[in-house]
Amino acid sequence: MNVPPTADLPVVVIGAGPVGLAAAANLVDRGIEPLVLEAGPTAGAAVREWAHLLLFSTWSEVTDPAAEKLLAPTGWTKPDAGAYPSGGDWVERYLRPLADVLGERVRTGARVTGVSRVGRDRIVDADRESQPFVVHVTRADGTEEQLLARAVIDASGTWATPGPAGGSGLPALGERAAADRVAYRVPDLKDPAVRARYAGRRTAVIGSGASAFTALAHLADLAKADDGAGTKAVWVLRRGISGATFGGGTADQLPARGALGLAAKAAVDDGHADAVTGFRTEAIARDGDGRLVLVAEDGRRLENVDEVIVLTGFRPDLSFLSEIRLGLDDRLQAPAALAPLIDPNQHSCGTVYPHGHRELAHPEQGIYLVGMKSYGRAPTFLAMTGYEQVRSVAAALAGDLDAADKVELTLPETGVCGGAGLFDTPETDQGGGCCTPAPQLVQLGAPATTATATATATAEDAAEGGCCGS
Repeated sequence: MNVPPTADLPVVVIGAGPVGLAAAANLVDRGIEPLVLEAGPTAGAAVREWAHLLLFSTWSEVTDPAAEKLLAPTGWTKPDAGAYPSGGDWVERYLRPLADVLGERVRTGARVTGVSRVGRDRIVDADRESQPFVVHVTRADGTEEQLLARAVIDASGTWATPGPAGGSGLPALGERAAADRVAYRVPDLKDPAVRARYAGRRTAVIGSGASAFTALAHLADLAKADDGAGTKAVWVLRRGISGATFGGGTADQLPARGALGLAAKAAVDDGHADAVTGFRTEAIARDGDGRLVLVAEDGRRLENVDEVIVLTGFRPDLSFLSEIRLGLDDRLQAPAALAPLIDPNQHSCGTVYPHGHRELAHPEQGIYLVGMKSYGRAPTFLAMTGYEQVRSVAAALAGDLDAADKVELTLPETGVCGGAGLFDTPETDQGGGCCTPAPQLVQLGAPATTATATATATAEDAAEGGCCGS
């Protein structure tokens, strides 16, 4: 291989989502040439898959300053700062125009299958840091190529690797066999075919974050519609119900996010959903009529289920980085220096400290995991966090350490992200219990004040995982 000087090579950015495109914009602003590799057919491909959902952040919080600067000469106008975009809006009014401005720097249909150093597997020390990165790519037509890079910014996110239904972190027994009845995304109930799938059916929703709240609210709306008679949700929680179950509510500084929890509570209070607490799924089976049966680790059974929606968070795909020396926390799979700052047992999304290139660094110099992928399995990532990350990383790659180290970010406070480690705590404040001998269907109090899901968004909170990954 003819290897050009490393300084002449581009920085490869993996993923053309919001943070990947922002990384490219920040690199361009620093005079560094980026090459963005997107596995999907278009920029923002993952966001397009939840185009029907509203974000709980306003436009002012989901556009990057360097990207705005790049877009300005094209006549692009920033949408109303106080409005809430849908995923589709985010793509069409921001991500697609940004990708268009970046032009040939963005390659779609290019899946990264491996990253290493030229001529060096992860074992070899000799002359390692002086070698450029080699990135293996498979194109949509199946052809393979290898590209050289001076640095690699992995903004591939976690959307493609959702958490399973199984309470152990592994797929439940029978989960794969029941794939025709199991979904891992909030369904688009405006789509007639999808709507028909859930209308009049009993659907188990597994999860306890913003995505689960959204699914419960949407199913409740379907139950109230003329074509939704008989629609019922069963909310499966691995922990018990406490004061933090429904999130920050009116105390959330992102009001739309707080509204999600209130809408989920209203779904339960109004009888459109039942809550089953302390239920960790071990198996998914079929009964004699072909309906599903969820079996808990303690032997309890949840029967007569037609559909299952699993919203238990997401996790990073690290398989294509196997030849890179990463320094990851052994629990969260996030960069070791970042993990203590985002641990959901200690922090809500509003108490995450500002961080940049130093917290995102690895033993392998020149590679950074950014965006949702940088959070590993930790939940409640916000787009503005990713934008600040890539601003710092781009400055560091440009050699401007003063700017790279000046990391400033103020995040909205919320009560949503209570410690994920609390799910074994028995109920004290709203009844229930985590270990009853049969599935416990919990009806919660009087109907809550409904915060209608005009803000039924999930989006960047965990790229659909919900706050605490259930």
